[in-house]
Amino acid sequence: MQYKAPIRDMQFVMHELLNFSEHYKNIPIYAENDRDILNNYIEAAADFAESELAPLNRTGDEEGCTFDNGVVTTPAGFKEAYKQYCELGFPSLTADEEFGGQQLPLSLASVVNEIMGAANWSFSMYPGLSEGAIRTIEHHGSDEQKQKYLLKLVSGEWTGTMCLTEAHAGSDLGITRTKAEPNDDGSYAITGQKIFISAGEHDMADNIVHIVLARLPNAPQGTKGISLFIVPKFNVNDDGSIGERNSVFCGSIEHKMGIKASATCVMNFDKAKGYLIGPENKGLNCMFTFMNTARIGTAIQGLTAAELAFQGGLSYAKDRLAMRALSGAKFPDLPADPIIVHPAVRNMVLTCKAFAEGGRALVYYLSQFADVVAKGDGEAAEYADQMLSLLTPIAKAFLTETGYEAANHGVQVYGGHGFIREWGMEQNVRDTRIACLYEGTTEIQALDLLGRKVLGSQGKLLRNFTKVIHKFCQEHADNDEMGQFIRPLQRLNKEWGDITTRVGMEAMQNHDVVGGAAVDYMYYSGYVTLAYLWARMAAVAQAALQTDTTERAFYQAKIKTAQFYFAKLLPRTLTYAKRIETGLEPYMAMDVEEFQF
Repeated sequence: MQYKAPIRDMQFVMHELLNFSEHYKNIPIYAENDRDILNNYIEAAADFAESELAPLNRTGDEEGCTFDNGVVTTPAGFKEAYKQYCELGFPSLTADEEFGGQQLPLSLASVVNEIMGAANWSFSMYPGLSEGAIRTIEHHGSDEQKQKYLLKLVSGEWTGTMCLTEAHAGSDLGITRTKAEPNDDGSYAITGQKIFISAGEHDMADNIVHIVLARLPNAPQGTKGISLFIVPKFNVNDDGSIGERNSVFCGSIEHKMGIKASATCVMNFDKAKGYLIGPENKGLNCMFTFMNTARIGTAIQGLTAAELAFQGGLSYAKDRLAMRALSGAKFPDLPADPIIVHPAVRNMVLTCKAFAEGGRALVYYLSQFADVVAKGDGEAAEYADQMLSLLTPIAKAFLTETGYEAANHGVQVYGGHGFIREWGMEQNVRDTRIACLYEGTTEIQALDLLGRKVLGSQGKLLRNFTKVIHKFCQEHADNDEMGQFIRPLQRLNKEWGDITTRVGMEAMQNHDVVGGAAVDYMYYSGYVTLAYLWARMAAVAQAALQTDTTERAFYQAKIKTAQFYFAKLLPRTLTYAKRIETGLEPYMAMDVEEFQF
């Protein structure tokens, strides 16, 4: 399939649903970003993504990256596309002007990242990791570190990585073994091995700046004893020029299920020269700047998977002829009806559409809070940080899982052809599967949501959001057309609080209750969150239809998709609520010794 950026729907969410321009007026540094500026950026991104990145998606998947004695070569065309990506200024979108950045909002970058990622997710991994490195150094680096590294990272001449995972540790960063020994010159000798390092080695940039977690001598055990270091591939001279090669090397690249054009590396640090960033033993706190950025980026991958499945599935379903509608031929002049007439096919296509467009609304909504956290202040920034804390694990986990579901629907719509490579649907499944795993698996995100964010705040973070939903429901209480959305949304909003209270009470007696309920709670939360956004989209569409708009079909489709979501997808909450109610015992009844094969 050939990806086409859904610019009209993006503009609907940006301008009509979330009113980006008004939002920016409340953040002085972003105030001048009006609708025309935003449209220009996304149109430029769409043109580049459709013409340069999308054609490399399948070829990059088939060729993959190659490894030869520590040297990684990206697929044909990637290096040239990355050079053009940098020349167009995309790496510098959100960075500070002081270091060559354009100082544009994170929410605009999210729109651009969706376009790039949908066109070619493997390619987008390379600059995507750099965004987090830039933000980490901006927030926590010394003035000297900022001057030394940011200019080249912001221009795209250098790229960045995030080096957390170790083979024995996985997501348990508290048992990190990589060591950092002090050198006489104030630097540190970093020794250890990191695995699953995206863009850890490649041929597209002159230098790679690794952000690495390691332990200082005599550091406390667990996560309270981890520090953060900058470790460049090539050491950087005082004047900013590239110096001698550092002793950090790629030991191998992974042979993966998907995103094969993105180099996933084993990185070996052998007394590599590194520089402490942030306070000693506070590395995990600093790294969260990077990780939250990465989690929003991964949520975007779930959205792009649903969008690709929708575009591919819809195109095929309109063209493929098979059988007649059970109620009689709908296209009697053709030898058979297009499969889009069959309810089973429509179910799959509409599910992809509902998850893609609902996911887009959630990512852009979430990104507005990221704008305020990044450049706002006072109570607004504190509130935005709380909303971001609650919604990030929902977006990361729910959108990647529903994106993967949609990707599978994309294959199914094509039937046997979906299993064949040239259609692109099977690649979407393979590329998307990792999204449920990296930056914290679905299960870890669910624990973070229920345990740390909701119960850990005594319900405050959840109440912030349920109040938003309650206020929206009150505003539309007298709108008869909205009743079909408001009534179920009000019920679920109340039930969300009731479920939370019940789980919290049970967890006081047995903490494992949180682990037993967390994944079902995450899904429940995700479906309610998207219900709120779909209800908002329906309200906007209804209002537009009261005008003399020439886009009646667009707005009617919005309302009908909202109706589909509420009728066919939202009832899944009944199952998740029941699963939570049945408690922990069904999981724990068997003794470990009884698990056998």
